Amino acid sequence: MVEQDTIRLLRECDAGIKMGVDSINDVREYAKSAELKDALTECKSKHERLKDELQQALDRFGGGGKNPNPVAKSMSSIKTNFKLGIDMSDATIADLITDGCNMGIKSLSKYLNEYKAADEKAKDLTKKLISQEQLLVERVRPYL
Repeated sequence: MVEQDTIRLLRECDAGIKMGVDSINDVREYAKSAELKDALTECKSKHERLKDELQQALDRFGGGGKNPNPVAKSMSSIKTNFKLGIDMSDATIADLITDGCNMGIKSLSKYLNEYKAADEKAKDLTKKLISQEQLLVERVRPYL
């Protein structure tokens, strides 16, 4: 049970990181503020470093990664393109990032509760990802 829950939790984190990095890539080039671009770039870099840690943990357990749900990814892309098509402002970017981070935080918190038997390293990585998402929300809040 511990191994199954650990792999499942790590896979959900992997999918969340991929979704987050893709979302940042979708909006970063449109940011006008240097500080907003920096916040997005820094979060992306932290996510990528955490992804490396996750991959090492998955390798230890013999589990592969997980891609984001294709429907969720498509819906996110449609929403991003629609909103930026109407208003290509830093406020729109902050709004999109805030919504995405909040969904990620909610999902990851749910998975932490669902996969209670996961090992502590996997739980710590999940909490680290949640913390990164929370920090990004705080950093983009002034642009809302």
